[in-house]
Amino acid sequence: MKELKYQIKMLSDWHIGSGLDSATDADALVLKNNVDQPYIPGKTIKGLIKDALEDMIEVNRASEKALIRIFGKIKKEVNPGEKEQQISFSGNAFFSNAELPTEDSTEITDNNLSDYLYRNLASTAIGKNGVAQNKSLRVIQVTNPLTLEGYISGLNDEDHELLKKAIKLVRRLGVNRNRGLGRCKFISL
Repeated sequence: MKELKYQIKMLSDWHIGSGLDSATDADALVLKNNVDQPYIPGKTIKGLIKDALEDMIEVNRASEKALIRIFGKIKKEVNPGEKEQQISFSGNAFFSNAELPTEDSTEITDNNLSDYLYRNLASTAIGKNGVAQNKSLRVIQVTNPLTLEGYISGLNDEDHELLKKAIKLVRRLGVNRNRGLGRCKFISL
């Protein structure tokens, strides 16, 4: 089995949400690890790449069989007179979290630089009269552009090559990716 290592070069501010707020500072905080550094969960990477592979299937550049082999499948089964059951099996691939390279992470931790990885963006709704609407101010914490690394393991040769192509199709990630945030470039190593 092969392992596909990759880098994600963020080209703009980005936000992978933690589901938390800071009460006074921001309505939405970035997901951070135990040393206050951003990361992208493996399940998020898995979803982005699965979506890219589904796009490849639509243009006959990949097969449904490969998709099932890599990502697994959930199958609904209905037997007469019984409730619907979901039968699922996992795919062969394991998706790690995407994190800062070890050298960068150590440098940031050793020099207490985590606060410089983030900033807040504020927005408000503007009414038809051109004035901000009451109680519409929202503040989101974003991560400044940086490079993260991760890997996908459990791949045969064919799937390794297929996912190398699929990751090139991922161009945006995270919240508000259609509004200017989360532009990125995946690079296989």
